[in-house]
Amino acid sequence: MKILIFSTAYLPFVAGAEVAIKELTDRLGSDIEFDLITARLNRKLKKEERIGTVNIYRIGVGVPFVDKLLVPFGGAIKVIKLNRKNHYDYFWCVMASFASGAAYIANWFQKKVPIILTLQEGDSENYLRFKWFGLIDLSWRLALTRASRLTAISNYLLDRAQRLGYKGESYLIPNGVDINKFENPISKSINPDSVTLITTSRLVEKNAVEDIIEALKPLPPTIKLKILGTGPLEKNLKFKIKNLKLEGRVELLGFVKQEDIPQHLHQADIFIRPSLSEGQGISFIEAMAAGLPVIATPIGGIPDFLHDGETGLFVEPKSPRLIAFQVQKLISDRVLHDKIVINAKRMVAEKYDWDLIAEDMKNRVFKPFL
Repeated sequence: MKILIFSTAYLPFVAGAEVAIKELTDRLGSDIEFDLITARLNRKLKKEERIGTVNIYRIGVGVPFVDKLLVPFGGAIKVIKLNRKNHYDYFWCVMASFASGAAYIANWFQKKVPIILTLQEGDSENYLRFKWFGLIDLSWRLALTRASRLTAISNYLLDRAQRLGYKGESYLIPNGVDINKFENPISKSINPDSVTLITTSRLVEKNAVEDIIEALKPLPPTIKLKILGTGPLEKNLKFKIKNLKLEGRVELLGFVKQEDIPQHLHQADIFIRPSLSEGQGISFIEAMAAGLPVIATPIGGIPDFLHDGETGLFVEPKSPRLIAFQVQKLISDRVLHDKIVINAKRMVAEKYDWDLIAEDMKNRVFKPFL
């Protein structure tokens, strides 16, 4: 079987979609041949190379804004050439994005190749509906009408696709975690005299990192926060930390390589991300696999795996004081803490192991059409 993947960004850029592609292709590459069309985004990146089991074809001049506009059209030309040579069984579009446009445009000029569309988007409903004068919403609707099969990382995204009129085959295929990489071999409990909160996220509005910072103010000075990630709000967050006089309690670590994230999680006590929108949230699953109790909002795809008081604790969006309350609850209630950690780790092992997800993708999604 030969599959051509479409993703606007790919390694070395790392987010949930890029991680998912890498993890799945690593596991399925012995049975399936994978090629991938992506935007170049950086002049230092090669136009063609092989990463893992995937042949990468980068479209563009190395300027992000320009390449995103080029990849649907330059990518379509490349797709037609590649398909004449390789005769792909499927096009696999990861998100209804710029790169996916290349698959749809190419199909106008050749015998149509079945398209599998995977929804990974973590943006809010308002963003998807109204951003760029509704063009994102329109791209979703057009992509859905031409998709032969649909997968989504959460029930929230599946429901949205169905609300927009998709009636074809659809499958819930969540993002997962490499349990062996994230599992902490040392069982630990919280020491009330030294507590480390942690969040791993891009520093953007939807991840509400400022709410975690504000939650520190009413908490004892023995409780500190580590923030892993970069983004446009970094200066604003530094100003807030200074304004609240929390310089000695908040550590901004900036960009951290994916392979280094487990050790940071192992050194922390509680994971928090009070998201304003979330397609699923692979960082939550990673924290659970690492043995951390998770505090999150009941937003988007999060309720698929976080059940309040069982596999984590919920807070309402924009509620720093409630975040502080839930932190204190986990510190003071050892029974609740241990129950959440045990339940979450068991759930991750049963439902979110990449090995299981890859088999599910192979057997249910990458199957011949009848």
